[in-house]
Amino acid sequence: MDPQQATSLAGHSGAVHSALFSRDGRYCLTGGADRSVRLWSAASGLCIKTYDGHGKDVLGLALPHAATDNNRFASCGMDRSVIVWDVGTGRAIRKFGEHTQRVNALDFNSDASVLASGSYDATVRIWDCRAQTWRPVQVLDGPKDSVEAVQILGHEILTGCVDGVVRVYDVRAGRLTSDRVGRKSVTSARFSNDGKCILTSTLDDTIRLFDNDTGDLLNEYKGHTNRDYRIVSTLSYDDAQIVSGSEDGQVFVWDLVEGNVVRSFKAHAKTVTCVAYHPKAHAMVTTSLDGTVKLWS
Repeated sequence: MDPQQATSLAGHSGAVHSALFSRDGRYCLTGGADRSVRLWSAASGLCIKTYDGHGKDVLGLALPHAATDNNRFASCGMDRSVIVWDVGTGRAIRKFGEHTQRVNALDFNSDASVLASGSYDATVRIWDCRAQTWRPVQVLDGPKDSVEAVQILGHEILTGCVDGVVRVYDVRAGRLTSDRVGRKSVTSARFSNDGKCILTSTLDDTIRLFDNDTGDLLNEYKGHTNRDYRIVSTLSYDDAQIVSGSEDGQVFVWDLVEGNVVRSFKAHAKTVTCVAYHPKAHAMVTTSLDGTVKLWS
């Protein structure tokens, strides 16, 4: 991937907080401070559709896991709401509003029948997308502070929290596993693509990789600056590299096994808030507090 080959996706006004590729890599979604979600063509960089419905910043995005389910997506934000959208019509299908503070992150389960959302109110709420009720079917209390990251993989729900703890809820076994990650807030947490590892970012300029089964620390990645803002880090589609933004506007790429910086380059004028990696190729989308979105390929 040549870091010089960047396509700017112009349209947002104000900071952009979140980005996501479609499962086939043909499209990407972004959400930001202008209260909108935008759908882009990854090939042309053109904005295909804009989704307006949030009252404040859009902070998180989620897509169904099945590559064939391209008809809907979900978003969450500072207005305390979780919205499920119809991609084609641009209309909100469902709106869940039981959180008492901003909603930072969310994810669908494998068949997109359930959504989990994590909030500044220190809860994870589980929503049934098929039921008529607008109330959560379950509330996971565990966290002691703002929940910044949520991901569902099979029967496990992964959360990263400002209290410095990564939690994995095994909903099938009814078991909670908690691991403290350093002494600073966890602002990003996700499973590796093979499900064997957990990648975390914390506000001590450090990204860590843990074994999902044992909880053992496998590696640490340093070089970027991350002390004040949530920066969503990720892995390449083949799990060979770790990728993250930095508060100095750079993007860093590390070798997963060796832990060394493979490359770094200036991507934005301000903090890079999120990096989303293409599901099938060496390409990525980056978002920033400077209001720009860039596609790198």
